[in-house]
Amino acid sequence: MSSGPDPRHDRPIFVLGCPRSGTTLLQLMLHSHARIAIPAETKFVIPAYARRCEFGDLEDRDNRRALGEWITSERSTKFHVLGLDAGEVVDEIVAGPPTMGSAIGTVFRAYARLHGKARWGDKRPSYFRHVGTLLRMFPDAQFVHLVRDGRDCVASLMEMPWYDKDVHHAISAWREAVDRGHRLAERLGPDSYYEMQYERLVADPVDELTRLCAFLGEDFDPAMPHPEGIAKRTVSPRKKWHGRTHDAVTTNRVGSWAERLDPWQISLAEAAFGERLAEYGYEPSGLPKPPASQLARFTRTSTHRRLAQRKAALRERWKQHHEPNPVESRLTPQNTVTPAS
Repeated sequence: MSSGPDPRHDRPIFVLGCPRSGTTLLQLMLHSHARIAIPAETKFVIPAYARRCEFGDLEDRDNRRALGEWITSERSTKFHVLGLDAGEVVDEIVAGPPTMGSAIGTVFRAYARLHGKARWGDKRPSYFRHVGTLLRMFPDAQFVHLVRDGRDCVASLMEMPWYDKDVHHAISAWREAVDRGHRLAERLGPDSYYEMQYERLVADPVDELTRLCAFLGEDFDPAMPHPEGIAKRTVSPRKKWHGRTHDAVTTNRVGSWAERLDPWQISLAEAAFGERLAEYGYEPSGLPKPPASQLARFTRTSTHRRLAQRKAALRERWKQHHEPNPVESRLTPQNTVTPAS
């Protein structure tokens, strides 16, 4: 038997994409792999990083304990979905290297260990905005970007009970995700960044997941195209918007935007997306152009979002000058606590 994870194949895996592009389905498929553990969405990675200055010098064990207790006990972090013993995780963070990346990596490694897996990952659609942050903590990470027809994403977003913005923001989100993906592909290269399409994934899961596994350096696992069993155990029935993950993989929702969006919303989305839809092989609707007033409103929304993102980037640059520790994970296979046999 192997004595531990192969250091060549334990790179963290981050799944990202525009919200409602199928990232939960892909997370479940990856979690079905015998070597890969990716939990349901947690909410502590970016918030913990954003608060790194507040926790002080992590060389101090008490500060590492405070960080660990915040991750494990703060309600907003969703630590409880991991099914881990909070006290044990805090102790492992305290005993580990004094960096933010090490503390966060410790939590996910404990999750992987719980499931008997050698490798961990995390899924959050908004990670497409935070790849620089994730790379600071995990320089060897691999990123999987799932792209879906933007009109289907917009239609689905507008139906979500938790989505509190308008169609202009929904359209902007897809355009931002795709544009960011293009830049990431150039910056990271084919060893660290992989893009796949939702429509191809649901039409031919075996072929698409075999290709994905080749990128990850893993053998294809025949359980991956059948994630509905894991979904029934791990996806809460309360999250009705993930209800279809309980069923076999299907192409039923591909192109459903045509019935779910108003004609003016389709026209506006197609005008805003420009050639991006054609790049991925998505057919245009043939509808006339949207009214100039709607285009102007979309432009205002898009510009406002861009300015807000620039301000956030400036704040982040300031924080980097004041952070008390390096943030890069220093975990190694030797740092991993092996469960008692």
